[in-house]
Amino acid sequence: MKRRPENTCTDAQRGIHMAKANHIAGLKFKYHYLVALPIVLLLIVAIYIKATENKQWMLEVEAPETKNNSSSECNLFRGKWVLDNQSYPLYKERKCLFLADEFACEKYGRKDLKYQNWRWQPHQCDLPRFNATSLLNRLRGKRLVFVGDSLNRNQWDSLVCLVESSIPSSSKSRQFIGNLFTFKAIEYNVSIDFYWSPLLVESNSDHPLNHSLPDRIVRVQAIEKHARHWTDSDIIIFNTYLWWLRPKMKVLWGSFESPDGIYKEIDMLRSYEMALKTWSDWLEINVNRSRTQLYFVSSSPAHLRGDEWGTSANQNCYKETEPIFQKGYWESETNQKMTRVVESAIEELKSRGLEVQMLNITQLSEYRKDAHPSIYRKQRVAKTEDQLLNPTSYADCAHWCLPGVPDAWNEILYAYIIQYSNIR
Repeated sequence: MKRRPENTCTDAQRGIHMAKANHIAGLKFKYHYLVALPIVLLLIVAIYIKATENKQWMLEVEAPETKNNSSSECNLFRGKWVLDNQSYPLYKERKCLFLADEFACEKYGRKDLKYQNWRWQPHQCDLPRFNATSLLNRLRGKRLVFVGDSLNRNQWDSLVCLVESSIPSSSKSRQFIGNLFTFKAIEYNVSIDFYWSPLLVESNSDHPLNHSLPDRIVRVQAIEKHARHWTDSDIIIFNTYLWWLRPKMKVLWGSFESPDGIYKEIDMLRSYEMALKTWSDWLEINVNRSRTQLYFVSSSPAHLRGDEWGTSANQNCYKETEPIFQKGYWESETNQKMTRVVESAIEELKSRGLEVQMLNITQLSEYRKDAHPSIYRKQRVAKTEDQLLNPTSYADCAHWCLPGVPDAWNEILYAYIIQYSNIR
């Protein structure tokens, strides 16, 4: 039988073969490493960018420029107005089908439209660009409701204008039922509502149309009649300010229907505290803490004293076309004590485990003397000849033209809703 040849490979030859095999394996490893490295780097960059974007609006919320802020994170409420006629306005007035005539300044004759082109720019970061589709997707199947006075109505109109252009005509609707104004994005099953409750608690000014009464009466301990309309909401944005601006309030203990009611005139600030105590007690007991986001919009300033920004004392917002650029400008008529009452109520709720985010829009709005309707709005009551000869006498310097300042309020609200969704 023929013998198999012995393996005659020397140690040196075996070493050469092993070296070749190791070299080939090394080349394969380097190839795979070089292919994978860019992918890994891209993933790291994407994660960093995402984290940075999220951090931009993870903010501490004390807004007044005079307050000390040791936080390294950005405060969206501190900043300046920047003229940006490339990106702003975010929508066209004439294309917002549901805009109330009280805020449609261009429609009612205002020619200078520069007020529409200012963008709010925080000092340390950028606001996320408002994206209607993104907001509607995040709100899918949910209900967002503004509760308060006509300035919250102003903000509601703004948000409706911001989203409605991205929704087909057949997929949106608006209806008014009593105090409740509802906009529906049908495809998304989203409801964006406004509920008229100018003092939050019950008052004789609760009628949505006939509420301008000379003798204002408030039931500071009664809120349930209103609150039952927003108990089931996912996001609630409260405000109450304008209707409290008088030295004293007539407070009622008892019902409007009862002849046994007790009436007493009380200092406005004290009655405001009492009303917010009723509001906060209701929230603590009734809000679903795992479901509902809560916000409170701070006071919106009126521009009534021209001498405070360098014109005459009898001049108000009428004919104003430029913002105020003085850093930290504060209208003397803005009641800071009321803001402190709100902050105290919110802190008390926080100590009881309920978070309410303050949307402190006061300072950023103080700069915008140019952005009120003035005389350019629908007038519900015919003006006298004397008024027509003196337009400053009936200029609306409390509300805001749209597009305009409330859009910035809603850009900030949008940033908080995005942050909340990302955390959840």
